[in-house]
Amino acid sequence: MEYFKVISERENGLFSRKEIIAEMQNASSPKRTDIETIMSGKFSVAPDLVKVDRIIPKFGSDIFTIYAKIYKSKEEKESIEPRIKTPAATPQ
Repeated sequence: MEYFKVISERENGLFSRKEIIAEMQNASSPKRTDIETIMSGKFSVAPDLVKVDRIIPKFGSDIFTIYAKIYKSKEEKESIEPRIKTPAATPQ
């Protein structure tokens, strides 16, 4: 990671979260867990309070735009964010 820069930070009181738009430079597409770790360190919160929505690469560049949300508590995050279902094992 060359750099990580916060472009926009907006407080959303209705959902008790911060909505972040950031930009980062990386040699390859960054993983969501890596971004959660970076953002948790930058905003001094636990990594499980960060939800990365989108990672959008800029064409022909190693720069990525990141849309993320930082919740005030784990309970609020779980009540608002949809749960991801894991696919059931297919019988063979």
